[in-house]
Amino acid sequence: MSEADALPERESMDFDVVIVGAGPAGLSAAIRLKQIAEEKGEELSVVVLEKGSEVGAHILSGAVVDPVGIDALLPDWREEADTPFKTEVTADHFLLLGPAGSIRLPNFIMPRLMNNHGNYIVSLGNVCRWLAEKAEALGVEIYPGFAAAEVLYDDAGKVVGVATGDMGVGRDGKPNANYTRGMELRGKYVLIGEGVRGSLAKELIKRFELDAECDVPKFGIGLKELWQIDPAKHRPGLVQHSFGWPLDNRTGGGSFLYHLEDNQVAVGFVVHLGYKNPYLSPFDEFQRFKTHPAIRDTFEGGKRISYGARAITEGGYQSVPKLSFPGGLLIGCSAGLVNLPRIKGSHNAILSGKLAAEQVMDALAAGRDNAELTEFDTAWRESAIGADLKPVRNVKPLWSRFGTLLGIGIGGFDMWTNELFGFSLFGTLKHGKKDSECLEPAAKHTPIAYPKPDNEVSFDKLSSVFLSNTNHEEDQPIHLKVADMALQKSSEQGVYAGPSNRYCPAGVYEWIEEGEDAPRFQINAQNCVHCKTCDIKDPNENITWTVPEGAGGPNYPNM
Repeated sequence: MSEADALPERESMDFDVVIVGAGPAGLSAAIRLKQIAEEKGEELSVVVLEKGSEVGAHILSGAVVDPVGIDALLPDWREEADTPFKTEVTADHFLLLGPAGSIRLPNFIMPRLMNNHGNYIVSLGNVCRWLAEKAEALGVEIYPGFAAAEVLYDDAGKVVGVATGDMGVGRDGKPNANYTRGMELRGKYVLIGEGVRGSLAKELIKRFELDAECDVPKFGIGLKELWQIDPAKHRPGLVQHSFGWPLDNRTGGGSFLYHLEDNQVAVGFVVHLGYKNPYLSPFDEFQRFKTHPAIRDTFEGGKRISYGARAITEGGYQSVPKLSFPGGLLIGCSAGLVNLPRIKGSHNAILSGKLAAEQVMDALAAGRDNAELTEFDTAWRESAIGADLKPVRNVKPLWSRFGTLLGIGIGGFDMWTNELFGFSLFGTLKHGKKDSECLEPAAKHTPIAYPKPDNEVSFDKLSSVFLSNTNHEEDQPIHLKVADMALQKSSEQGVYAGPSNRYCPAGVYEWIEEGEDAPRFQINAQNCVHCKTCDIKDPNENITWTVPEGAGGPNYPNM
């Protein structure tokens, strides 16, 4: 496998535009490309690659969706008989939690941009399935189960396509009886919409130094469960956010409860990955959160249906890198367009896909194939995306600098001044350290004694991963790459007490305390839910997440 000339040649397919990722950004770009081509009476070939087993299988989000993106892309969607936008927000609650009680914050003190009325509680996976149907009806080719594993460049260094990963490679790196060479998909433009911390986006950012002039990226980990609850407790359209307990004042994060249709409630917990304590476990904080008196009653007598986790981009306006490179663009969460205080990014993902499609079509009309569309970098900041992200740009750095209570208060004041007067007294603040640099040695902290799960509202990791329907072909190379195993043992375990065992929400990493080489680092790659937290939080940046064999990973039905 190491000798290139020993491999069979890859087959190649040519398209006008190749899109990586069938999320809101990628599908919206595909739809808009075909819309414009149809308006012009032109033929345009568009393909979308999706690493999940089906469209929506890897999509995880709250989600309360601001319909501004869908309104721009599909203005007549409300006239359809059946859409995934079934539950409009009817009530908006903000809670501050203490160890034993809670305080509801009055809505009038919240900046108007935090108002969720007019938004919809949805399964974002089902939104993507719906968008995929729209795209295919327009002639877009969608290939689920094929992971884009490699960027293709021409002799001048321009991006000219991507290649899917080889199938049927054994754990030893050698082809087995089911070996199939990956395929090259070449295009005049390549749009990267892989989601948060995608492997191809990481490569492109590094190769073209797209982050040379932006602030450091910042991330959170979001954990989510879907519940079927007692109909007597169900309040369709209720959106409830909280912050405070069980996190301490120096650890950023918060929660959401969204009441969907059919007596379902989506509950989620977000921990900012800039936390310092290596003993902190986001998964266990989430389970502990559900035991709070203000929360527990919602779930008692109910049934947990699904579980999942994924990283969230939190850097915002100042952390968005240059999005154009020779031959393509970064879009959606690959670009980092999440509005942190609103906990929303899908509307900006859709708008970015639409805007990218329009820029690409202009370039193709002008005969500019595989060009660097630098105008996109100005266009998004001048669009509704920039108008959404700029007023909240200081919320995250203020929260990180002053802690939860004071930081949120000052951040709220800053949002009000931006909203009322169009400027911030702080200018644009910097984030400081990368999340991997924030963890402190274990010697500075005390281990956290988390309560055992009660199996009524709180649960363990392995039973949770089971509900994510995660599956990987066992006889394949481990897709989580440790660059220096000796460093992992001396530092990650020796200095930081093995935080990978705690920051991973799926039980992928273990330190085994038996045998001659104890402690031994074990990677249970088959458990991986593709959250990519390890790629972000490892204190030495020693772990790299790469795509596994296509169709591997979670299979979220309604997340």
